[in-house]
Amino acid sequence: MDDFVCDILKEWGLSKYIEKFKDHEVDKEGLYCLTDKLIDELIPKVGPKGKFIKKFELLKKQQDSATNQETVPSGQEYEETEESAQVFPSTSGANDTGKRKGKQLSQASKRRCTPDSEESKLSDVKKIMNDVQPMLLDNTDISDFLMRKISDLTTEKRELVGVFGKTGAGKSTLINAIIGEKNLLPTGRRDACTTVMIKVEASDSPKYEAYIEFITPKEWEDELWSFERFQDDEFEDTEEKLTALYGQDWKGKINHTNCNDNKHFKEIPHFLKSDTMSLTSDSAEGISAEIAKYTRNSRAVKKQYWPLVKCVTLKLPDRNDFLQHVTIVDLPGNGDRNRSRDKMWKELVGKCSTVWIVSEANRSAAEREAWEILENSCCLMGNGGECQQIHFICTKCDDFVEPAMSAEEVRNTLLQENQTNKESIESEILKSLQKEGNVKNHFNKDCFKVFTVCARTFLNETYEKVEDTEIPALQEFLKNLDDRHSETLNYVSRAHGILSLIQGARNRKSKKDVYKDLEETLSSELGRVRIPMKEAYAAFETGLVEGVKKSCISWRKSVTEAICPKPGKGRGFHKTLKCVVNNSGAFTSKKKVAKNLNVILSSWLTDSIDEKFKETFPNERKSGPFKNALNVFTLGTEKLIQKYKDDELQLIFLKTEEEKVKHKLNKTIRDRKKTIYNSLTDKIEKNMQTCYDAAKEEEGEGSMIRMQDIILDHIKDNEDTMFEEAKSEMLEQLVKLKNDILVELEETLRESMELALETDSDSLPDVSSELDFVKKFLSELKGSPSE
Repeated sequence: MDDFVCDILKEWGLSKYIEKFKDHEVDKEGLYCLTDKLIDELIPKVGPKGKFIKKFELLKKQQDSATNQETVPSGQEYEETEESAQVFPSTSGANDTGKRKGKQLSQASKRRCTPDSEESKLSDVKKIMNDVQPMLLDNTDISDFLMRKISDLTTEKRELVGVFGKTGAGKSTLINAIIGEKNLLPTGRRDACTTVMIKVEASDSPKYEAYIEFITPKEWEDELWSFERFQDDEFEDTEEKLTALYGQDWKGKINHTNCNDNKHFKEIPHFLKSDTMSLTSDSAEGISAEIAKYTRNSRAVKKQYWPLVKCVTLKLPDRNDFLQHVTIVDLPGNGDRNRSRDKMWKELVGKCSTVWIVSEANRSAAEREAWEILENSCCLMGNGGECQQIHFICTKCDDFVEPAMSAEEVRNTLLQENQTNKESIESEILKSLQKEGNVKNHFNKDCFKVFTVCARTFLNETYEKVEDTEIPALQEFLKNLDDRHSETLNYVSRAHGILSLIQGARNRKSKKDVYKDLEETLSSELGRVRIPMKEAYAAFETGLVEGVKKSCISWRKSVTEAICPKPGKGRGFHKTLKCVVNNSGAFTSKKKVAKNLNVILSSWLTDSIDEKFKETFPNERKSGPFKNALNVFTLGTEKLIQKYKDDELQLIFLKTEEEKVKHKLNKTIRDRKKTIYNSLTDKIEKNMQTCYDAAKEEEGEGSMIRMQDIILDHIKDNEDTMFEEAKSEMLEQLVKLKNDILVELEETLRESMELALETDSDSLPDVSSELDFVKKFLSELKGSPSE
């Protein structure tokens, strides 16, 4: 063993394995020859082994990169000529056509296409595109167009996985186990639960980072004002917040007029400035300790600021292969009384492509509690969101494991217990889906999957070879969700299209015939896309007309039940009703039970279109919106390439532009459909705001009855217009979406067709060498097993 290996292990925090590497005589040369099997023998424990493999892969990439930069490619694989060694277009006139003058191409763009990693080759392609950009500074239409296309190449795709669960269900332990950071999120029943939203994702930094976003001082002042006016047992959590923030003796000293004095926030001046606060640490334990006072209510922490925090984002060193484009979001409760926190909560729920609902295996009510969470939030996840998959995760399935048990005993018992738990939960899901209810209206049974996990056993190094914990299955799911290969393929494909256009635009031959064919196809395909859009509009209109009728007939019974107390509960309900009108119809109790009068009023409208909405805007990506009409739209460029060989490069570019605009529009539809669906409730709320404002002014004896009368009379007086206006609002938004899709699809492709096929520019550079390099890499990507 040499100093190189010794220093490397120290640098990676693996000093205790130095002796083992020394015993096996692993020197620098031997290090680079290590296989997975040999690494298993040297580092048998999962945690340290994972850390070593991640660092080792980066080390090998650096070594390969250094080797490639010293290698001058030769032969036909990437031949450099005198002409291809220049990158700037000629500025001396037409006689210089085809020649490139200026600085030399970067070494990265001249590397031989070797079997290197996708990441390294992607870096090469990005370097090529960066080098190409300066060649296009001649201010022509085609150059401006190409510059814009290169600038738009990089797109950040991030999948959100939302984690729900009752207090003590084991969410934090589950997340820690999955991401391989045992001490990141606080666990254990003695330390109080997490109280704010926490996002966990990877970063390029070697350090652990935390970004803390606060509510505004005005929002905190408003919350205390509400507390002072309406305090009762529903506001015990506000007293808890005040104690955490100001200490035990806050009563009589703190109110909404002095709650934001500077003296209380010397440690967090960011709050008063409405800035985001950042923290860093070298370890998971360190960052966990740093954020403790901002994330949870704990007796162990003297000064606590969690009452002021909206959200905490934890960024971890990228040591796994599933967090680069995936964010795990710990979502406490069912929203929040604070308006901005509640808004962010709803936005995050609406953006989750996957939801994990966590419950304990050893609790008889686990399935009921899990289903309750789903029932309360399914409108935000389903038609009002983009959730594709719902995983019921049954935790603490290994509570029976005793220290004296062998790995074999643990394995056999886990198999039996987990299968029983899984079958029980799957049966409950099927029964629930057969009943009428919100969940059935938003999700198909194929969306659901059950996992029975044993995080404690997985984290216990004694049982490291026990595979039946289902933690690896969830890690594999996240790995597939974090589809880096597709992201690389998209980038390289679009880069290939741009380079094809640059090279093809140098061709002076007439392209009128191919342009005519494309124009006819474009017109025909746009007409075909319009058909399912018109059908969807007609179906929604029919459903909403019926929904308006049902709303006018049914609202009184449901609203009366919502705003009138049950016998014997009038006194406490008075203040509850005050909170409802003070929060524009919405209220979340201390038990995190969400109530919303506007949702009740819009329920007959949403029920009338739920099934059709789910069919028109499916969250599953495999079936696109409007009966997949946009996804099957095509200019037929593959066939045209066979017919017009001389225009192949321009047609390749148009094919990539077609795929790009369809991808963009699918995302637009996914975002806009949430707004369209929620417009029914939003319009109702806007109409109801007048009576909420009037009702909250009522004080003194008999005020509860007067508030009830104001609400009921308002609905009665406006029922002929309120539900009709909500219907019209939704239909107007549907029309706008349809028009925007068709306009963007046509304008984007027509501009690309005109510039690609009606432009000849001898000022454009010769990028044939770069095009060959990218084309070869693209071919490799399309031929890889993951494709």
